[in-house]
Amino acid sequence: MGQPFRPNDPRMPVEAYQTFSVKSRPDRAVKTVCERVGCKQWRHGWESLIDESTQLGRDQAAWIRTQSRRTFREQRNAVGLTVFRFEPYQRCFQDHQTMPEKYVVRGGDWRGVVGKVRVHQRPEDWVEHVQQHMGLLLDERNKG
Repeated sequence: MGQPFRPNDPRMPVEAYQTFSVKSRPDRAVKTVCERVGCKQWRHGWESLIDESTQLGRDQAAWIRTQSRRTFREQRNAVGLTVFRFEPYQRCFQDHQTMPEKYVVRGGDWRGVVGKVRVHQRPEDWVEHVQQHMGLLLDERNKG
């Protein structure tokens, strides 16, 4: 990612500027549901093929049947594997890790923060704020 724009000789005081930024933290700590991250398994369902001829396969199948708390259909395929077909709109077996982005507007520029810092909850609101601010700047420029 590039460096932020920082004019060498700002023409106005720091109070005359606003800084718009999108910040995101590393994707490490928060577990979230499939729906929120657009998980394909959640949307379309999925299949798990289990080889019950091994101890690991028997353990996996037993866990799915008794502890997974998922809705599924079970059948055998032509080569003898157990096929668990999971219905859509239920959480898959992955732990999706995601950290929400922060949509920030603050008074000031790279020289310092002036006034309140606003954090928008939705990206659409942040974009609207940017557009309104750019509209004001264009109006001022057109005035001369």
